[in-house]
Amino acid sequence: MILSVCPNPSVDCTVEVESLRIGGLNRVDNKVITYSGKALNVAIGVARLGGDSFATGFMFNENGAAFVRSLDNERVKNSFVWNEGNARVNYKIVDRRSMMTEINERGENVSQKACDDLVSLVSELSRFSSVVVISGSLPGGVDGDYYYRLAQAVPKDKKLIVDATGENMYSALKRGVYLVKPNLDELQEITGTHYAGYDDMVEGCKKLIELGAENVMLSLGRKGAILTDGKDAWFCKSASVAVNSTVGAGDGMVAATAVMTENGKSKEEILRCAVAAGTASVTTPGTNLFYRDKYEEIYDKIKVTKL
Repeated sequence: MILSVCPNPSVDCTVEVESLRIGGLNRVDNKVITYSGKALNVAIGVARLGGDSFATGFMFNENGAAFVRSLDNERVKNSFVWNEGNARVNYKIVDRRSMMTEINERGENVSQKACDDLVSLVSELSRFSSVVVISGSLPGGVDGDYYYRLAQAVPKDKKLIVDATGENMYSALKRGVYLVKPNLDELQEITGTHYAGYDDMVEGCKKLIELGAENVMLSLGRKGAILTDGKDAWFCKSASVAVNSTVGAGDGMVAATAVMTENGKSKEEILRCAVAAGTASVTTPGTNLFYRDKYEEIYDKIKVTKL
């Protein structure tokens, strides 16, 4: 079983407009609403790849039922720590040039008891999991060291994958993780260094390995991704596709990484599948994840090279 831990679920409202007019009237051409959050996207991606998927995290009484229905429809088992209020709403405005403007709510505060309850729930569910994914931001009132607490709840014999930014990633690294998946901006932020060529990027990834990661998968957007364990490094170039929305591409990568890790695949195969899933995700509207047929089509077009 692959367990996905979502501390901060969100209702994602993606609207398409002809041209965003600041201070003027904008008419919506298309609107897509999804019930997501990074780790919930991962859980759905795992299920679409045939994995045994289980989702947990914080959930909210006012609109949480819609999240549960969405997960049930995707065959994702779930159990949450419930809180008063609403899950946050994230607005993503996309114009015809594919320029995206994001307006994200921080989300409701959760209590200390809820934080303690989620740590206990992750500890319990992790015992039945081979791979655990923790990803996304934290809700209001929760400090960055909470990622450390969540990571500590996962037994050391489980494969822990973390997709988070800044203090959250750094906090998890203090516990030690099997794999982290930063993008280039996030890598540069946490290391305080700018990287240009692929060799430099690999050296930057090694800094995260020194901080506590066994493996680093570096997302390079439409260019592809790098995977390194500090000794060897591989690169996979993305296929050329029509981009509908880049939101959720990283979650698709993490989902494929988790499934292939559970299946015992090689590092090269893990990277190839991750890039295929991430690339397939950008072909869907809003924050919708990849579909299996598109994933397989792209998988056949890409290959991995050793750096």
